[in-house]
Amino acid sequence: MRSKTLAYAIGMACATWAAGSILFMPAVAWAQSTRTAPVSAPAQSSVTNSVGVQRLTLGEALSLAESTNPTLRAKQAQLAAAEGVQADANALLFNNPQLSTDLTRRSVPQVGQGNERRQEWSAGLSQTLEIAGQRGYRREAADAALAALRAEIADARRSARATASQRFYRVLALQHRVVLEDQALKLFEGTAAAIQKRRAAGEDTKLDANIATVEAERARNQLAIAQEQLLAARSELSATIQLPPSSLPEVVGELAMTPRRFSLAELLAAVDAQPRLRALVERENSATSRLKLEQASTYPDVTVGVNVGREGPGTARERLTTLTVSVPLPLFKRNATGIGQARSELSQVQIERQTTLRDTRASVNALWLRLDSLEARVRRLQDSMLPALADNQQLSVKSQQAGQIGLLELIVVNRQALDARRDLNDALSEYQATRLELELTAGWSQNATQP
Repeated sequence: MRSKTLAYAIGMACATWAAGSILFMPAVAWAQSTRTAPVSAPAQSSVTNSVGVQRLTLGEALSLAESTNPTLRAKQAQLAAAEGVQADANALLFNNPQLSTDLTRRSVPQVGQGNERRQEWSAGLSQTLEIAGQRGYRREAADAALAALRAEIADARRSARATASQRFYRVLALQHRVVLEDQALKLFEGTAAAIQKRRAAGEDTKLDANIATVEAERARNQLAIAQEQLLAARSELSATIQLPPSSLPEVVGELAMTPRRFSLAELLAAVDAQPRLRALVERENSATSRLKLEQASTYPDVTVGVNVGREGPGTARERLTTLTVSVPLPLFKRNATGIGQARSELSQVQIERQTTLRDTRASVNALWLRLDSLEARVRRLQDSMLPALADNQQLSVKSQQAGQIGLLELIVVNRQALDARRDLNDALSEYQATRLELELTAGWSQNATQP
């Protein structure tokens, strides 16, 4: 008698909740329910639902992150300086010409006539010339430095978009988790309330009531944990797109797996062309040119000048034209400091490029294997575990109506279904994070980061 009344109580609780519960959905239906809306393109504006709540799409989050990221903006602010260096390096001559003037008042004693005053003047123009090809090295160094900075800007933009995408999917997964835990709480609270009523009527035992109460409290604790994690994830996303956490809209998008648009060979081939490595290659080229420039600076610059002037007595003024050539003798200072610093910088950049290339290839291989594992795990959950659990839930409902199972058996079935949905939600979240990290590490096309 007790098992039938208990089954009746549990059936009443389940009936009040089953209409909107994803715990009793088939695998395919539940997977579709996690796709709240398709991800919009970056140009799409925020949409508003029927009650006026704003929604944030992935494209909008990427646009905000790209326009407000401080690292990206700092890199972009350096463009003016690099372009100025390039403009100076492209000048016809590195040194400006020098104009000099000289005015002399001379007093010449005259025998028996006092002093004769004379006004003499001269003007000159001189130009320092580099003779060891410094202009070409300077231009190559400036061009490579500017190309490296532009590659760093592209890398900072990709990093900002990848970070925003990862945090967006994290918030999206936790939103689904909160919905799941809330529905689970309603199920277990309804069960506990129904059993409490039956116990008050003397039809159920205290053990049954305690078991149902413990499950309800566990569900309430899981919901609280999910809500706390969602708050933290929303704060991180708000910091990424520079919005106050209180004004961050609800995010909408697809958490499901997307078909791969690349192979491991394509990713490894794309590593050399990724912005981070391109920047290091250009930094190495710039450092090589600077070393050549410093070495060429050991050759003395030649200064050529021409001067004209007038001097002599007023009755016999002389016009002078003078051509000057000056060359410093490099006896003591041989620019050892500049050459040593340039050589050290070149060695450091070469080491960094080689290390980054090796580490990047290793990371791509490791992330590829992890992505394979996550895809296999998601498919197993969707294709095998969830359908079996859906069958178990249907069978448990029939068994409870027939009085063949009790509270403990039904709780086990519901707990297994809940854990499976949690595992699937977590696996999809990890899948998206790993996919984005793999694409960022390999330098895959930016369009590939948008499902």
